[in-house]
Amino acid sequence: MAVFLSFLLILLFPSANAGWPPSPGYWPSSKFRPMSFYSGFRNLWGPGHQSLDQHALTIWLDRTSGSGFKSVKPFRSGYFGASIKVQPGYTAGVITAFYLSNNEAHPGFHDEVDIEFLGTTFGKPYTLQTNVYIRGSGDGKIIGREMKFHLWFDPTKDFHHYAILWSPREIIFLVDDVPIRRYPRKSAATFPLRPMWVYGSIWDASSWATEDGKYKADYRYQPFVAKYTNFKAGGCTAYAPAWCRPVSASPFRSGGLTRQQRRAMRWVQRYHMVYNYCKDPKRNHALTPECWSK
Repeated sequence: MAVFLSFLLILLFPSANAGWPPSPGYWPSSKFRPMSFYSGFRNLWGPGHQSLDQHALTIWLDRTSGSGFKSVKPFRSGYFGASIKVQPGYTAGVITAFYLSNNEAHPGFHDEVDIEFLGTTFGKPYTLQTNVYIRGSGDGKIIGREMKFHLWFDPTKDFHHYAILWSPREIIFLVDDVPIRRYPRKSAATFPLRPMWVYGSIWDASSWATEDGKYKADYRYQPFVAKYTNFKAGGCTAYAPAWCRPVSASPFRSGGLTRQQRRAMRWVQRYHMVYNYCKDPKRNHALTPECWSK
């Protein structure tokens, strides 16, 4: 009887914690056309550690430098995505990032929304970190809002699409159009409202990137390479008229997620989330009121 019940459960709930997440039922990336790198971005630093070949941008880190790029225009809301492939093997201490920021416009007091691959050691999976900073001080007192995931695929094997959808109401992080995190606007004090640019970079963050700095970048394995393609950026630029309508992550023009998208997000967070700042007892949650405010 027990065997029969187990078999029945498998039929009713197939691969509940394995394989790929449930279909989100809606694919925001399909609403935006790919752009060539130079139609929307420029090199920001490390030009000698960046190359473009057949629409794929390669950036790399070695002992001498890393590299970064930046969008030509700032935005006040929008969808920002890129297909990314990261390097296998030993990459401890190395950060490959795709993010929004206004650090150059507001140094020492900036906003930032991050997707970051935290480098790893042999045999261990990459950690994908999402983060939100609000008016960070830049002096070591920045309040991070980290949620970390081990992906349901190997990000070194092929390109996958990573995106941030930022509207005046919410920030949604997506992987292959599957929402993995929703950060709602609960107050003006805990939400980025000033225009931001889109960035990508690879750099040495040995002091914290891998197991809180336990493992450092080892330049015997240089260069550390990341590839970006299928760039997508659409929404309201900082110069757009006031009537410009923010993009949505769902079929709802007002924003939010569908029931199917929320189901897919819950699956990811249940089986693949490895850290949530709101659940960390070592954090001072008086500094992160969104964790307890309704």
